[in-house]
Amino acid sequence: MAEKKSAPKKTLTVRQIRSANRRPAVQTATLKGLGLGKINRTRTLEDTPAVRGMIRSIQHLVEIVEERK
Repeated sequence: MAEKKSAPKKTLTVRQIRSANRRPAVQTATLKGLGLGKINRTRTLEDTPAVRGMIRSIQHLVEIVEERK
């Protein structure tokens, strides 16, 4: 049988632009879950609905720098 070739995974590069100080603990935990925690730290993540939801919940603290297909 032939092996299935998977399509290249879509990725997002996310940068933290604001501090998590004086924010609810849920927002701080979401930043940690995305691998962020300090201002100007960037992280490349797989583009999934779960990651998109996490970014949407803290959209005032992060920015999407780049989307790759």
